[in-house]
Amino acid sequence: MRIREFTEADWPGVWPIVRDVVRAGETFTYDPRMTAEQAYEIWVESAPGLTVVAVEDDRLLGTAKMGPNRPGPGSHVSTASFMVAADVRGRGVGTALCRYAVDWARRHGYAGMQFNAVAESNERAVALYQRHGFAVVGTVPGAFAHPALGRVGLHVMYHEF
Repeated sequence: MRIREFTEADWPGVWPIVRDVVRAGETFTYDPRMTAEQAYEIWVESAPGLTVVAVEDDRLLGTAKMGPNRPGPGSHVSTASFMVAADVRGRGVGTALCRYAVDWARRHGYAGMQFNAVAESNERAVALYQRHGFAVVGTVPGAFAHPALGRVGLHVMYHEF
């Protein structure tokens, strides 16, 4: 598997991953009815941010976006988001994307990385992030409407570099 910078030609492969993750409604706070155009505007970062794809044998396995968490006085802290195709989850794609994003943020001089809204029910992601140095620094109770579990908390997670 190789991680490389997103190109416009990748969008037809990225969109189904984003669409399926968002429509499942289990992990991201995005509107499940979002269109490809709306998703593109949210997912594809412009400088100083970056969007990448994980590929293997010309197949797109996952994608990540990263950049400053907030503008201005908050721009010294980075953020990132990750999506992996359903049929390759558990094969290390998310781990590779997370490592890439953390390394990218360190190389670009960020003081740390903050995840703003990790559904507490997304136990695999929470565990992955904790293995990579992130800690839950707060939880907003009931802030995420999970389609099967009802309202669950949203974690704010942070990793200081």
